[in-house]
Amino acid sequence: MGCFFSRRRKPAQGGQQQQAGAGQDAAAGEQKAPQYSWDLRAKIDPKDYTFSGLKDETVGRLPGKVAGQQFVIQDCENCKIYIFDHSATITIDDCVNCQIFLGPIKGSVFFRDCKDCKCVVACQQFRTRDCKKLEVFLCCATQPIIESSTGMKFGCFQYYYPELALQFKDAGLSIFNNTWSNIHDFTPVSGENNWGLLPETAVVQDYVPLPSSEELKAVRISTEATKSIIPVTRGRRQKSSDESCLVVFFAGDYTTANARKLIDEMTSKGFHLVQTKEVLMKAEDGHRVFNQCASEFISLLEKGPVVALEFNGDGAVEQCRSTINEVFSGTKVFVSESKASASQDVDNFYNFADMQMGM
Repeated sequence: MGCFFSRRRKPAQGGQQQQAGAGQDAAAGEQKAPQYSWDLRAKIDPKDYTFSGLKDETVGRLPGKVAGQQFVIQDCENCKIYIFDHSATITIDDCVNCQIFLGPIKGSVFFRDCKDCKCVVACQQFRTRDCKKLEVFLCCATQPIIESSTGMKFGCFQYYYPELALQFKDAGLSIFNNTWSNIHDFTPVSGENNWGLLPETAVVQDYVPLPSSEELKAVRISTEATKSIIPVTRGRRQKSSDESCLVVFFAGDYTTANARKLIDEMTSKGFHLVQTKEVLMKAEDGHRVFNQCASEFISLLEKGPVVALEFNGDGAVEQCRSTINEVFSGTKVFVSESKASASQDVDNFYNFADMQMGM
């Protein structure tokens, strides 16, 4: 069997050449072993990515200090904990009466055996087991799951600091994919409800206050809904009207900015943002969702994912169409044509999107 870097030597011709060959072999043996890029990486100390056994403390990590690593929080009581960075996964075990902020998590966050905690969390997957009385302002890209947990309350994530948008990108999370209110209970109890929604008027700082330590106060935070990185949606709350409108923006340089601009315009006029979604569409999906208008938009689907918004309120369709004509006159946008077709537009799109995302 051969090996890498081996060479075939020519037969020695005379003692002198043999001695020279032996000397070269000895020199080669003294050469340093090659260094590879992974040998030069900084060694990871698990203690830098763990909060354990704390009581009555305020602790945290500033932007850039976690940088996509895994994090563990365990056996903490009466603590305020802030992770102002993106991470790979986070597990939270046996914590009591803690207030916790977790920046974007590329994978899962798993709460186990926790009680009386208040949290702000952004993640790909959210799960709890054997927890009691958690109140969570949540952004979750997939359906949140609770198991053997009671007294759970959920609201929509609303938070801002300057580094947060890039952290969402680094974690591979879209600000438009948030299923915070679509909870799946693995262990339902007949006649009881293990979870519910926080009041729509709930204020984040009343649950998870801004950090008081000098180090963490350096992070420039806002919890105002209008500044939130994640658009604040009503989710599965009761709709105020039987009229909704679907708006779809197609991929381009200003897709996110345009979507946020329309959200600001519509909500300032009293309409509710029910849900948002960012998803890739194929031509056949476009025909199913856009119906008679499909031919106008099919070619745009090749540019990348679309961003869809559902607005609700009496007159939503007329106001959406009017605002788009005024503000986005040079942009191709799909808008429901009438109140009669709008409900079907919404159902068609979100049924497709949920199937695409495995929900």
